Amino acid sequence: MPIFRHVPAPTGTELQSLVQRIAERVGRVLEKRGLIERDIESAWLAANAEPGPLDDLVGHSITYRIAAGPRAGQKLFTLQTLPANEPEQQGDHRSAAEAGGFSLHAGIDIEPHQRAKLERLCRYVSRPPVAEDRLALTASGQVRYTLKTPYRDGTTHIVLEPLDFIARLAALVPPPRMHLTRYHGVFAPHSRLRAAITPAHRGKGGGKPQTQEGADKPATPRHVAMNWAQRLKRVFGIDIEACARCGGKLKVIASIEEPAVVAKILAHLEKAASDRHQTELPLGARAPPVQARLI
Repeated sequence: MPIFRHVPAPTGTELQSLVQRIAERVGRVLEKRGLIERDIESAWLAANAEPGPLDDLVGHSITYRIAAGPRAGQKLFTLQTLPANEPEQQGDHRSAAEAGGFSLHAGIDIEPHQRAKLERLCRYVSRPPVAEDRLALTASGQVRYTLKTPYRDGTTHIVLEPLDFIARLAALVPPPRMHLTRYHGVFAPHSRLRAAITPAHRGKGGGKPQTQEGADKPATPRHVAMNWAQRLKRVFGIDIEACARCGGKLKVIASIEEPAVVAKILAHLEKAASDRHQTELPLGARAPPVQARLI
């Protein structure tokens, strides 16, 4: 049975050595597949590599060039509202290391009971590439994107033509059947220990291992996915299970998906709302006074 033990954080030297090893191995794999060519100092795309349909858009995106429209190939328009920062001195950073375009971060330490911190990390890893709340339209109809962290030269905003903005969104679409998140070590899909350490006990040799201590304990239930109402609340912050008037608990009794039935219900609600407003008394009107009878 695998046991996890707390170990000291890696030093900056160890991180730098590891990221250099990762860069070298990835470079050898790409060179073996004929995708890049390299020498001792640099690497570049192979001339005989077959270009993909989005390679041109990706190339313009990473070089800050306009990909589509009448100004294609020109430099991207940016706004620099902050003074440029001085280049940081290269030192022994304990939490991050860079080599050959690869960066490795090891500054997050999560204890087993810190579920909120773990959820925050998972949300950060699975975040979308573009934040909608930082998008805006200028008076001239261009798309202005506010950077979360200013660049070293003081750039805080990027201004794009609508067509070029769509081209950059298309460049972010991953190829079919491409994994965006990969697991290594004991968490890798083909690891022999994966089934013993994951909550669902999936992997090679799946099934919960029977031990003498855990023989009398009930089996751990499989992970139950959230329903659509819970997902709506978790992702968009919309709670449809709470009453907007009194804050009480609501219960979903049906999910109507037929367009014709939905249209009929909405039309009935609109008609009922208009009739209710017509029967209301006008502003300032009141009921007749109650006559008092003397006894």
